Amino acid sequence: MSLADIDRAEFGRAQTVEIAAPAEAVWALVTDVRRTPEWSPVVAESWYEDGGPVRPGAVIVGRNVTPTREWQTTSRVVEADPPRSFAWVVGEDVVRWGYEIEPTGSGCRLTETWQVLETGFAFFERRYGDDARAQLADRREAAVAGIPATLEAIRAIAEREAG
Repeated sequence: MSLADIDRAEFGRAQTVEIAAPAEAVWALVTDVRRTPEWSPVVAESWYEDGGPVRPGAVIVGRNVTPTREWQTTSRVVEADPPRSFAWVVGEDVVRWGYEIEPTGSGCRLTETWQVLETGFAFFERRYGDDARAQLADRREAAVAGIPATLEAIRAIAEREAG
């Protein structure tokens, strides 16, 4: 079954939280991917393949766990602009995740983004065939639920560490 008629707008999200911590501290926190399990509801372990530092082209390896499955991902950093933005693409350009950070008078504003890429829809068709729509819907539901939880956890950690 083709995904040609699927509403691609449903497979992207952006959500923002205000954080009472400096943008530089938040950028350092979210780019230290070893710490991602502290805020992600899915990531159990992650690291830079070559040990870092964060930079475009760096490879992130992650081990993810949910109640129904466990899997490993390889991602490529596509944006690393301190202290403004950090983004990576999962697999063969399947999904793009990222953070945008904007300084404010009381700290910063952190926006998390998630977008299934056009090549991602083709990946799901190839990999899952007739089950592609259901698989995409599962990923969408996980992102919609996970983004607010992730942002709240990052906010709490950043504010605690900022003292």
